[in-house]
Amino acid sequence: MEITEALATDAGMWGLWSPTAFHDVVDYETWEDALLEDEDILRHVVAGAFVPINIDGDGAYQFVARVGSASEPAGLTERESAYTLVISDPYLFVATAGAVISGIEHVGDDPDNGLRIPLEPGRWQVTVALVDWTAEPGAQDDDGAPKPGALPDFVVLINPGTSGGYRAKVETFDREEDQSRLNSAE
Repeated sequence: MEITEALATDAGMWGLWSPTAFHDVVDYETWEDALLEDEDILRHVVAGAFVPINIDGDGAYQFVARVGSASEPAGLTERESAYTLVISDPYLFVATAGAVISGIEHVGDDPDNGLRIPLEPGRWQVTVALVDWTAEPGAQDDDGAPKPGALPDFVVLINPGTSGGYRAKVETFDREEDQSRLNSAE
């Protein structure tokens, strides 16, 4: 299964999150208690309730969420792989009632926007790929906007989980690794 949508944030981070884990986030005060500080976010990352999609910047970007199975794991397409700048280590996600991808400011009991992803209850492994769609020849129009069929900015791969070895960081990508890959892509 594959779902795509353009998503914006004014808070510098998106995330894949569990609606049931944040059902008590009903206003700014409860959101602030749950997600304002990195240590708060990290607590949810470790619990498998939140996967950060963090590039330390605001904006609107195209997301693709691809859900796999044990027999057919989700992966990057050949085109996506050719233009991927960096891919995260796997994060743990524990689904109880599906998942949502949105800007972190929209996490809560009744998100006003976001990409809803139906997932069976259980443990899932999530990786995030940052794609440089602008590097693909012919992907942009004269104004620099994506043409129809352009690659997304982010690909979120969701596969049935295995035990152990999950990333437990608020930063989605390792900065030193990012810089070396970005330099080699130029």
